[in-house]
Amino acid sequence: MNKRPVAKKLVATSLAALTIAASQVALAARDHISIVGSSTVYPFTTTVAERFSRATQFKTPVVESTGTGGGMKLFCQGVGENTADITGASRRIKQSELEMCNSNGVDVVEVQIGFDGIVLANSKADQPFELSRKDIFLALAKEVPNPDGSATLVANPYKTWKDVNPALPAHKIEVLGPPPTSGTRDAFAELAMEGGCKKFDWIAAKKDSDKNAYKAICHTIREDGAYIEAGENDNLIVNKLVANPNALGIFGFSFLDQNADKVQGSLIEGNEPTFDSIADQSYPVSRPLFIYVKKAHADVVPGVKQFLAEFTSERAWGEDGYLADKGMIPLPTAKRQQVATDVRKLNALSNLAAK
Repeated sequence: MNKRPVAKKLVATSLAALTIAASQVALAARDHISIVGSSTVYPFTTTVAERFSRATQFKTPVVESTGTGGGMKLFCQGVGENTADITGASRRIKQSELEMCNSNGVDVVEVQIGFDGIVLANSKADQPFELSRKDIFLALAKEVPNPDGSATLVANPYKTWKDVNPALPAHKIEVLGPPPTSGTRDAFAELAMEGGCKKFDWIAAKKDSDKNAYKAICHTIREDGAYIEAGENDNLIVNKLVANPNALGIFGFSFLDQNADKVQGSLIEGNEPTFDSIADQSYPVSRPLFIYVKKAHADVVPGVKQFLAEFTSERAWGEDGYLADKGMIPLPTAKRQQVATDVRKLNALSNLAAK
């Protein structure tokens, strides 16, 4: 009998066990929770972190605003003391990100925490805009349908909002928004840009015949100065809108809610961005918000399970919870109960069809 393969297997198993044990020792040496991710989710995670630290003996979690994409890269690096325990996301994790996590030994627990609306806001010194998703696409896409009516694309020729739609003001198209690493940018492209793009039947038909071409047309934002990347700091966008009343800015509803004395949200297809219109999904540019948790860290880093219990408590994310006061739109009661149960079980996300 050849014992060498058995011996090799035992050595490999022992090494894996030692690696896991060493990782757990290192994690146990860290005395605080590390959180990265979305700038939209950041105010909610910091609020929970502050409440959590006041109500327990655990240290205040360290929360960094890195953007959704940047947070996923940090989160998915692996397990261990130098990697994040939790990441916030203003969109659902992508299949490629889940695969990156899994390839690095990271089992991911998904927690949908609520809803948010993406607003196009302007200074209260000017009149509010009334836009359709078609208007938004025509104003901001890199290429648009030829104005001559033919089923061809041309480089975006529109300079003012009035060029896009005669009913809109003659303001120069100037929109301050997040960079490509932002979940808000991803969600805006999918919900607002694509929502307007597919109003053109010949482009919509490409979704079945050439999905990559369809996405490139609908999601690619112009680069000629009409759209200005303003980083991950939504407060900076608010300040720039105050300074330039003719500009529009893209950010989450919570920032509109917190700055309602300075800026106002545009109506989208007749719907004002409000707590109620986002909750019932009548506002067309709304999205779910998430946090993702590293399962391997939950039993090792002090306070992770207790932090999750606080986040998914009715006093935090409920209809009258303190996160609603911050502008987060609660999930329906039955959905909150289901998510809270799943969180307690720490069920890992195996594929995106799982939920």
